[in-house]
Amino acid sequence: MIKLEGLDHTEALRYLGMQGKTPDAATARLLEDCEKELLAAVKPAYIYHCFEITHTLGGVALAGCGLLLTGKEIYSHLEGCEKAVLLCATVSAGVDGLIRKAQVEDMARAVVLDALASVAVEQLCQKLEEQIGCDFAQYYKTWRFSPGYGDLPIELQRDFLNVLDAPRKIGVCTSESCMLTPAKSVTAVIGLSREEIKKKRRSCADCTMRERCAFRKAGERCV
Repeated sequence: MIKLEGLDHTEALRYLGMQGKTPDAATARLLEDCEKELLAAVKPAYIYHCFEITHTLGGVALAGCGLLLTGKEIYSHLEGCEKAVLLCATVSAGVDGLIRKAQVEDMARAVVLDALASVAVEQLCQKLEEQIGCDFAQYYKTWRFSPGYGDLPIELQRDFLNVLDAPRKIGVCTSESCMLTPAKSVTAVIGLSREEIKKKRRSCADCTMRERCAFRKAGERCV
């Protein structure tokens, strides 16, 4: 079972638009207090499953489940791969409740909690990737590719979750607008190949968040 025992404050500051800046004493204390509160609420949960894949004219088909990952970008991302791992990870609904409560009582605290919660789910995904890497040590693997990135439709979220049985097993669902609940949750695809995978550069131009991305507005990148 993956545990989170500490959160990267430097990364949280980046989410807060303070990359490269040294926080003042009050901000540093707020980060520490929020980290303790958040870690008490976090309950990491995750699920993943490996599928044989076939490249088709419409995208990439996953064997045995009927799910077709459509789009040119996912086709390219999984090019040369023979398998794909679908994963879902969350830091729990308790984190959402903590942030909502702070939004009513102390908006500054809520903003810091939200940033640290984003760090928490990313650290969970990184640890999960390491676990998947150990499980499939004989394969080279791609980076994570999520529904909504490039031309992989965000509308696939519900089918993606159902294939993993994520609503029942770890409590992750999707709204009518295809947003994940709990909010600090992630779905992604990782390709597996017997041959070394050509590195493909992640691009802001392919990201569905590019028009409202806080990093781009600040002249930064998230990757």
